[in-house]
Amino acid sequence: MRSRKSWRLAALPLVALLAGASVPQAQKQITPPRESLGFGAGDDYCLANYTQLLAYFKTLDSESDRIQIVEIGKTAEGRPMVMAIITSPANHAKLEHYRGISRRLALAEGLTDEEARRLAQEGKAVVWIDGGLHGTEVVPAQGLFEMAYQMASRQDAETLRILDDVILLLTPVNPDGMELVSNWYMREKDPKRRSTGGLPVLYQKYVGHDNNRDSYMANQPETEAINRQLFVEWIPQIMYNQHQ
Repeated sequence: MRSRKSWRLAALPLVALLAGASVPQAQKQITPPRESLGFGAGDDYCLANYTQLLAYFKTLDSESDRIQIVEIGKTAEGRPMVMAIITSPANHAKLEHYRGISRRLALAEGLTDEEARRLAQEGKAVVWIDGGLHGTEVVPAQGLFEMAYQMASRQDAETLRILDDVILLLTPVNPDGMELVSNWYMREKDPKRRSTGGLPVLYQKYVGHDNNRDSYMANQPETEAINRQLFVEWIPQIMYNQHQ
């Protein structure tokens, strides 16, 4: 016959399993930008390049169940263009379903008023926020670090509500320009001598500052990748294109 002690020991794994099922687990530690970069995103005299942003996005993807990084195309110089899909874990589990609702509402072919209202109630708001379109307008691209971190790490009620109600598409839209401008700026060892002026080449290989004016022609691979998400794949309800 087993002793009471042996029964207690045998029951421990079951108790642990039930406890894990009933109590939400603490979120895994999320790496802040400063720890990844060695400086804070937006710090004076410091610019992170696209290589660092891509590495940081991948870190968040591995640490947080709120973020999924997907490649949406290649740049003119061959760099991978990525988009961070940020939303609640529950929404991630039904991502294709919500994407389908967004497309159905936007295209609206054969959609009745009643069905549209039902889908609007069931779906999530899809919001596109990009940064870095014009390479020398550095603030929006640098801000992507902090925005992704805050959405991945915050536990306050308002952030959790946003994550539940919104699917955020956070996208650096000119990786080549971000890489060029940041490397050019940081080449000076003396921070006080750093400047984005005097760039030797265009910060988009072919069209430079006119990359946003390519939106209606879609000649550049970056524009094609952006337009595919905005007008074919997701068709977000809000498209926020940041400038400085």
